[in-house]
Order: sequence, then C-alpha cells, then structure tokens
Amino acid sequence: MNLLSAFLPVGCRVLPLAALFATLHAAEPMTSIRSGEVWPDTEGKMIDAHGGGMLFHEGTYYWYGEIKQGKTYLPDVNKSWGGTRVDVTGVSCYSSTDLLKWKKEGNVLPAVNDPASDLHPGKVLERPKVIYNAKTKKFVMWFHADSLNYAAAGCGVAVSDTPNGTFKYLGSFRPDKGVWPVNVTEEDKKDPKSPLARDFEKGQMARDLTVFVDDDGKGYLFAASEDNATMHISELSDDYLKTTGKFARVFPGRLMEAPAVFKRGGKYYIIASGCTAWAPNAARSAVADSIWGPWKELGNPCQGEKADITFQSQGTYVLPVAGKADKFIFMADRWNKDNLPDSRYIWLPIGFEGEKPVLHWMGEWSPK
Repeated sequence: MNLLSAFLPVGCRVLPLAALFATLHAAEPMTSIRSGEVWPDTEGKMIDAHGGGMLFHEGTYYWYGEIKQGKTYLPDVNKSWGGTRVDVTGVSCYSSTDLLKWKKEGNVLPAVNDPASDLHPGKVLERPKVIYNAKTKKFVMWFHADSLNYAAAGCGVAVSDTPNGTFKYLGSFRPDKGVWPVNVTEEDKKDPKSPLARDFEKGQMARDLTVFVDDDGKGYLFAASEDNATMHISELSDDYLKTTGKFARVFPGRLMEAPAVFKRGGKYYIIASGCTAWAPNAARSAVADSIWGPWKELGNPCQGEKADITFQSQGTYVLPVAGKADKFIFMADRWNKDNLPDSRYIWLPIGFEGEKPVLHWMGEWSPK
C-alpha cells in the first residue's frame, strides 16, 4: 500500500502519480508550452484537436482538429491494416490570441447519423485544415475523407461564413480525375501496374493531406497518393473548393505522409513523416524555389535524443507566428494508439541552420 492509498476509501482506484499530476495540471491555465502534457482549454477541459491545423484571422488563432472521443478499437473489416481508431465525432475548433489560452468554440463539423455520409461515425475523418478565401470571404475546410478500410482515399470539403462554423459539408472526391501530372513520363502512362495510371479515370488517391495558401492567394493541396508511395501537389481553384487539374508528383516512392508546408525567405519548405501507422519515425524535410519543385531533401530536422522518432511524435502543421517574419512552430501529435483520446501535443519552435529547418526538444517554452 502506498501513502496515498492509506487516505482513500477501500475499493477506490488509485491513479499512477504521473496520471494524477497530469489530471491536476489539466485544470490549470497554460502559461507556457509544455509538450506532452495535458493541455486545458479556458474551461479546464483537455483540448481535443488532433491531427489538426491552424488559421490566423483578424488577430485570432483558430485551431482545428479531429475530435477523439470514445473507445479505441480495431475495425473488424480492416484487420489486415492493423490500425486502431475511434468513431468519427467531428472537427473541433478552439480560439486564442496568445497561443496559450484556448477557448473552445465547439464542434464545427459534427458527425451525422447517415451511413451514406462521409461524416457518419463509422467512416474516417482525418487531418482537417482550414484556409480563408479573401475573394469569396469563405472559410474552407479540407480533410482526408475515407471509408473504414481506407479504400476511398478522398478529400472532404466544407465551407463556413465564419471561422468558428458551423461548416456546411459539400462532399468528397478524388482530385485530378482524368488528367496527368505536369511532370508525367511516358513510362508512367503506359505502366498498367502504376497507381497513377490505375487511378487516372477515377481520380488520384488523397490520404494524409494539408492545404497551403501562397503569398499571391493561390491555394495548393499536398496529399499522400499512389497508395502513400508518392506525394501529389495540386493547384486549387480560385474558390479553394476543388482542384484545377494541374498537379505534380513529388518524392516518388518515398512513402511520405503527414505533410506540413510553409514558406520562408521566398522558399517553400515541407516537413513530413514516413509511413509507420501510429508508431513514430524520423521526420523528413525538403526545400524548393518553386512549389512545383524540384524539391531538395534536407534530411531529419530533429536533433538530439529521440530525434529518430521525432521526439515520439508525428507532425501535422507548421504555424507561422503572426507578426514574426521568421518565427515558426512545428505542431505534432504524440499518438497513443491504445487510447487515442489521450494523445498529446508536441509544439516546438523551428530554428534554421542555413536553409535547413532544425528542431530541438524543449520541454517548456514561451511562444511570445
């Protein structure tokens, strides 16, 4: 019997000390970034925004992410994949002006009880990202919309008049149907076993994804495609609601997912991960003078202990800090596959060695 249990009624479950302290910490307001700990919102409840992205609009940051609630389980129809999941609940939104105090705005794209809908609890909704269209004055959400066995591999799109929703779901599709990439080869076209050729008529696969808006307002989709083997970069229409048919294949055969894209000093950067399901792996980084490439790989941006597993996390977004021209935050998830709702957040400032982005572990730091 430990000392704590001596003061508890018989039969009362004793939490491990680490879990107890994390629970107590959850009610405390955040005064610094403490990666890997429980992060509370302004109501003292655990922030639930996984695989997410950030939008800065009119002085406020909006953080969108997957709501992970309920029991973690292995879908019977997908045992060969070996993945775990929770039912789709929707997309959360939190707002902040300082990146520390996060107000819960609510579920801005709730699940619906319609088996035919992409938003049904039994489907897959991952990595929501929201961008603002200055021409249409609409907030546009993109996410990976999929079937339980990950065969659909499409993009879901929703729109809202306000950043805190509720978003109206427009449906899902596979991008770039019936067109070849700008850098296609004749061998790519003729290879009947190529996923690129296989998916030509029905559209290209899109799994882990992000969207990026350039300085000129042009939008782009980055998505793991071709059975996750190769990434595609697709130009978005002026209203950001679909792809135009102009796209490129990048990092062929490199098996990259979890793309996070940003721009610094006129150059385009990407930080991504390998494909090892919920298990963390070494991050990759690359740079290009044009968004269409060629992209030059720069290696693992992480340095120090556990750099080979991205400090036990997987990236999801790179946030340019408002008003700070050269300040960026790497946002990542520390997935807990056995209890996905308890997955934690890892945020780290990005440094640079020449043109290479660099990440060092910092257990506590201030974003100011």
